Amino acid sequence: MLKNKNKMLISFVFLLLFLQIRPLVVFAQQGPNPRDFWHVFERGKLMFRQGDYSGAFNAFEDAKRQKFLFFERLEKDLIDLLSISEVRRMGDALDWVERFIQERHYAGAADALEELYYRIPKEKFNNSAKAALAALGSLKEFPEAERCLGDVYLIEGELDLALRQFQKALALNNSGDAPDMETELLYKIAEIRRTRQEYNEMERTLLAILKKDRLWSSIAEKVNNNEVPFILQAMNRTLINNGINQFITQYRYKNDESAEAHRLLGFYYCLSGRPRAQEHLMFAFLIQNTVIIEELTLQRFDFTYTRHDALIAEINRSPLLSDYAAKNEYFKTAYYLGASLYGNGNTASAREIWNFLSTFSAAGEWRNRAIAQLRSPHNERNVEMP
Repeated sequence: MLKNKNKMLISFVFLLLFLQIRPLVVFAQQGPNPRDFWHVFERGKLMFRQGDYSGAFNAFEDAKRQKFLFFERLEKDLIDLLSISEVRRMGDALDWVERFIQERHYAGAADALEELYYRIPKEKFNNSAKAALAALGSLKEFPEAERCLGDVYLIEGELDLALRQFQKALALNNSGDAPDMETELLYKIAEIRRTRQEYNEMERTLLAILKKDRLWSSIAEKVNNNEVPFILQAMNRTLINNGINQFITQYRYKNDESAEAHRLLGFYYCLSGRPRAQEHLMFAFLIQNTVIIEELTLQRFDFTYTRHDALIAEINRSPLLSDYAAKNEYFKTAYYLGASLYGNGNTASAREIWNFLSTFSAAGEWRNRAIAQLRSPHNERNVEMP
């Protein structure tokens, strides 16, 4: 009798131990946390900023792998659910599939849809279960990590590998993870093309950036159809006939994403003798001045633009605006705008721009070059980009 009681006691103790250990086993068998790959990715970015490029590279690769495995598991759960005969008979209606999941308590498929809707609005799937499954499959990719791998290659001087990596990230950037990444990638690709003197490819890439600019796209479409857009005609006429002061007084346009594309295309077209340099440099200069004037208005509510020499003086007094002018090659843009005007036969307008550059020591090299142009005007021609 005592032996039986001892056996029962031992069995009871083992049962308690099993119940305590079992949750730990279940927890260990669960899939990776959906936020783990983001943690690894952010750790990689920190390593990159600290100069640990090897560690950053490994972290980005690990983040890619973890994200792929996580969404692969979710994709499998949804495929298994959609493969059930009852679900197949429902057709492609996503709302019916959701109802089935809720009623039958399919936790894996529910998690898959929850993660999908967190990243991509449900409305985009047009009530299609197939579209939802395809979108979930695309989330296995990690375009941001691919871009960061390209940054590692770039800083190590591996231009070919960096270019391929940025192109891969651009091709994969359709998952909704990073909707603002396309322009950044295009600029990185354009800069590599510029460094390698592949100017035709650089031009195509920069024009792709400008396609996202609604105003410029409407202008370019009319120009391509041999029409003269009214806004472009009016801006050119004001700049040429009334001068830079009236031009900046009359027009404002702010599109930070397209400013650099206009500037680089303007330099390229100017040095290769193409008349359209004037249009791009005019837009780049207009955007730059719009940004500067808006910032001055924030600093001083009573500020009003009157003359360009007064604006330059304000730039020189403000460290923030001076940094902006240096980073965005403000004086270089002005110089080449003058050069493009001169190349198109608008000598007086070109001399006006070179005149204001010649009076400001802050313009540095571009002041000296403007002075040289005033003494002996000539068309800028070069084989390479400046």
